Amino acid sequence: MDAIARGGPYAYRQDNGVFQNRERLLPQRPRGHYREYTIPTPGEADRGARRIVTGGDPPTEYFYTDDHYGSFRQFEVTP
Repeated sequence: MDAIARGGPYAYRQDNGVFQNRERLLPQRPRGHYREYTIPTPGEADRGARRIVTGGDPPTEYFYTDDHYGSFRQFEVTP
C-alpha cells in the first residue's frame, strides 16, 4: 500500500497498469479508471494470483483479489 500511495516504485513492471475489468465484477467505470498492483505471494516464483485494484486518480476505491480476478473484496484505506 505504501508504494501505491507514493506512486511507486513498484516491484513488477505490470504494476500501476490499467485494469480492464473484463470480468465485469467491479462497478462499470470509464476505461482507465482502474489500476492493478501485485501483492507478492510467498512461495510463488512469479507474480502469483493476489492483486489490489484501485479506482480513481487519486484512488478512492480499493479492491482485493486472491484468485486472479475470480472474485473481489472491497476495502477501505484510512489516511
